[in-house]
Amino acid sequence: MSASTWTEAATAKALQIWADYQRQHDVSGLVGQTAGIDPLSGRILFGEAATDIGEQMEAEGIDTPLYYTRVGSDYYVRVRRSSSR
Repeated sequence: MSASTWTEAATAKALQIWADYQRQHDVSGLVGQTAGIDPLSGRILFGEAATDIGEQMEAEGIDTPLYYTRVGSDYYVRVRRSSSR
């Protein structure tokens, strides 16, 4: 799956993998870290940021898009746009 073919089903699968992982593992020591979830293989990689995970993937020769989330949060990055008045 390439980034251009990412689907809502891939997101749903990644979220299910992440939920299952959290039920089976204590992630309290990883709060604030980034989790990269591969919906095809079920593999989860951890790092300080998505760029760290990208470097891990490159070193291992892995080239697949991941779903990213922040451990302890329900999103990876939230952008706040200020209104100009």
